[in-house]
Amino acid sequence: MEGAPSRWVERWAHLVAPGGAVLDVASGRGRHARWFAARGFAVLAVDRDADALASMPPGEGIETLAADIENAPWPLSNDRTFDAVVVTNYLHRPLFGHLIDALAPGGVLIYETFAAGNGSIGKPSNPAFLLGPGELLEAVRGRLRVIAYEDGFLDDPRPAYVQRICAVRVSRSAENALTIGNTPPGPPRYALTG
Repeated sequence: MEGAPSRWVERWAHLVAPGGAVLDVASGRGRHARWFAARGFAVLAVDRDADALASMPPGEGIETLAADIENAPWPLSNDRTFDAVVVTNYLHRPLFGHLIDALAPGGVLIYETFAAGNGSIGKPSNPAFLLGPGELLEAVRGRLRVIAYEDGFLDDPRPAYVQRICAVRVSRSAENALTIGNTPPGPPRYALTG
């Protein structure tokens, strides 16, 4: 196994449409790509490290794409969308718009990376790779509905200052739509886990 998935990713994965398409950005050796594929999702793992991508066996629900997403144009067409975009331990601010645009209606952004303060305890310590207070909230403001957001310190799996968000792309019509069946009218319901 290539490592356990982030607990944040596990916590919010239930919001992703069953069997949906997942984009794993800066996937590395694919701990999240493998985890989602094992649960029946179709995954596109994107990373600049072709050797890391090659470690994922083909034919297991994972498509790989070697691309330098920092120094080249965004490698995906504008019409290719996903039911989830997952990013962990990676930050390149110019990609925020592309990540949000890659979400299909109802798609979930699950993002977790290092935050200001992390330099006091280890790497990364360069402010260019650390989110400022509220930065993920600002990145999605007006474009996604925030389901959960945290900015703080974790002891486990290793000490780190992190910022993380789970947010959903909801169309205005879905936000105000009446529901059918036993569910009362109102906006979509997103199950919160404890």
